[in-house]
Parts: sequence; structure tokens; C-alpha cells
Amino acid sequence: MSVHQNTGRVAVITGASSGIGEATARALAADGHPVALLARRADRIQVLADELGDGAIAIEADVTDRNSIVAAAARVKQELGGVDILVNNAGVMLTAPFSSDQREEHRHMVETNLLGAMTATEVFLDQLRANERGDLVNVSSVAGRIAPAGFAAYAATKWGINGWSEALRVELQPDVRVTVIEPGAITTELTDHITDPASKQANKTATAELGIPAQDIADVIAFAVGRPQRVTLNEILVRPTAQAM
Repeated sequence: MSVHQNTGRVAVITGASSGIGEATARALAADGHPVALLARRADRIQVLADELGDGAIAIEADVTDRNSIVAAAARVKQELGGVDILVNNAGVMLTAPFSSDQREEHRHMVETNLLGAMTATEVFLDQLRANERGDLVNVSSVAGRIAPAGFAAYAATKWGINGWSEALRVELQPDVRVTVIEPGAITTELTDHITDPASKQANKTATAELGIPAQDIADVIAFAVGRPQRVTLNEILVRPTAQAM
């Protein structure tokens, strides 16, 4: 990693127990940022925090539970002095043909992917604004631009993230920079939670053939938040070179 501007700012990463969240925590810590690791799996983020050492704290939190995010924000303020970089990464991808059979999964994706990011942002917003150099990074997806069969509900959450991020860009900048990251196929555990057998197999096969490591996305996030304050990379689409859609 290259040395970026504005190192030493406090970063909060949701969904930090695996995948892009874990990789982003490693990348930002390597650049000198204290990091708060938020996730439901407390054991995994504690192991990561111990590995990253001083300046890393693990906070058990669920983005669908506002009270847990409020408590997390209080800890970040008390222990790290407040957040400068918020990475809304927590999310689930439960792809399947659209039907009432998946209605609970549809709700779960909306509550986690979209409302969870909105909740974390509104809770941490005062801290982000405090130093007038905050960064809000929302992890969307290529599915925020295209919507293949089987991705209806998931794509709805990611199109929602994109529209919400664009509105926030207009509203919050220049005090808080807004960046939306749109990854393509990434080799994470995201596909492990798909319950529809055919969709799970198709996504796992595609990821195995095309996917790039989460570290590639983490490097892009670290680069974006490291730009001089006069520059904002508002929307970044990152596909594997071999991915057509």
C-alpha cells in the first residue's frame, strides 16, 4: 500500500468480521488509521482487533438494531475520540427467483443492506461532521447498476444504496465526502448464505471462476479515503477483468 493523505483518522467498519469488511479494516489499519470493528460475530472481530493491535477495537453490533449502533457510537467516541471514516459494508445477498417463498429474506436484505446503512449513518453523522473532513463510504454492488434474474430484491437494496448515496453527496459535501463502491464478483462468504439451491450453485460457480479477492476492494476504499480533501471519488465500479456483466 502507498502512503495516503489524512492517515490517523478513526475508521468504523460495519460487517468487519469477514470479506470486504475484514480486508478494509486491515488496509486502513496498515495506513495508520485507528479502526473500530463492528459486527454481530464478536469472537471473530475480537481476534482481528487483537491481531491489528493498538488502535483497533471490537464492538459487537447489529446494523438492524439501532440501540446497538447507538451504543457502538458511544464507545467509538469515548475510546477513539469519534469517527472520521464510516464504511457501511454490512450486507447479505440472498438471491433467488422472486416469489412469496422468499418474503422474509427480502425483508432481511432491505433491513440489513439499505436500512442498516442508513441507521449507521444517521447515528454516526454528528461525529462525521465534527471535524469537517469526514468520509462516508457505502458498499453497494454491480447489482446497483444491473439486475439479472434472481437478483430482484438484492438489486433493489443496492439501487437504493446508490440513490441514497447520490442524495447524500449533494446534501453532505463538502463537510463529509460520500463514496459509493460497486464491487462485482468477489471471493467472500456472501454466497454461503443463499438458501435457493440453484441460485447458490450458480453464484458459487461464477465467483469461483471470476471472483477477485476482497483485498482488491479494500485497497480501492483505502485509496479513495486517502485522497486530498479537495478530491472525492464519488462512484467506483470495480469488476473482475473477466466479468462481462
